[in-house]
Parts: sequence; C-alpha cells; structure tokens
Amino acid sequence: MSATFRHPTLSLSTSSGAMAFNGTWKADRSENYDKFLERIGVNVMKRKLAEHDNLKITIEQTGDNFHVKESSTFRTKEFDFTLGVKFDYSLADGTEVSGTWEMEGDMLKGLFNRKDNNKLLTTTRSIVNGELVQTYNYEGVDAKRIFKKH
Repeated sequence: MSATFRHPTLSLSTSSGAMAFNGTWKADRSENYDKFLERIGVNVMKRKLAEHDNLKITIEQTGDNFHVKESSTFRTKEFDFTLGVKFDYSLADGTEVSGTWEMEGDMLKGLFNRKDNNKLLTTTRSIVNGELVQTYNYEGVDAKRIFKKH
C-alpha cells in the first residue's frame, strides 16, 4: 500500500516508487530531442546519429544509491550516484557536467551545470503508464525520450 500527499510546494510519498526505475529500458521514441541536442551544441552529424543510438539504460537502485549502465551504438558507460550527492558526468557528445539527482515524490530530478559555461541542464525521470519518461531542459528548449521496459 502506498500513499502520496500533494502540496503546492511539497510532495511526500510513502511508496517505494523509486524502485519502479529498476530494470533495463530501451529507447522507443523522442519528442523535440534534435532541437534539444542542437541547443546544447551537438553538431548535425552527431544529432542524426543520436536519433538511432538504440540507447538502453539499466538502473539498479538500493536505497539512495543507484548504479546505471547506458549502452548505445556508440558507447557503454557505467556510473554510480547517491541521491543528493554531487557527481561529475560526461554526456554522450563529451560535454562535461556536474550535479545531483534528487527524489521528488516518485520522480527523479537531476540538476546539472555544464563545466564549460556553467549553464543549467535539468532532467527528470518518471514512470508513466509503465514507460520510463526522461525529460530534458536546456536554455528554454524542452525534450523528452520515452523508454520501454526491455
């Protein structure tokens, strides 16, 4: 049994909804992803390749600790993070960022600053109708990638 209490500025969840992220997720479709990649400075060739990267994300959560494996046509990367603890990460195009993941209700929210210009990249992960939905925002451009459980 789980319960979620909503407040305009506060969301508390008594469920272990985060555990719903556990598993392997394969990219199924995207919305405005090309425009987002363009905004963060990815060149046209890499953007075209990214459309067909066959990205798979495997997430394993134990409490506040996460182990993530990202596998695509172009690279495989594994990393660990703990909720609320700052860490460094390299985007697929090589852009270096530093930031944290937090849990807001049943949603993971990432706030990352680029190391080259200190601009903010925000991302969220949530489970919607059995799919992993990852959103991105950078300089006013929103995008979404939807993953199906594999």
